[in-house]
Amino acid sequence: MNQEDQEQYFVVCVNNQDYPASLEVKKIYQFIPDEQATHHQMIRVIDESNEDYLYPADYFVVIQLPQSVKQLFFIS
Repeated sequence: MNQEDQEQYFVVCVNNQDYPASLEVKKIYQFIPDEQATHHQMIRVIDESNEDYLYPADYFVVIQLPQSVKQLFFIS
């Protein structure tokens, strides 16, 4: 199964305190569900480095995007 076939989840960054080089406020990021991270009030986000890292969950708000916008995240 490729990335486009998997469920996709998105958040908008509302705080980048302590991570200004990795996160931009008001930017949409894809996140990867991670129960262990959630247990610690963290969220696994694909950041500016195009890698997934853990950040405080309260730095983000979960959002729903139309499919046409989701597809933009997979265009090279």
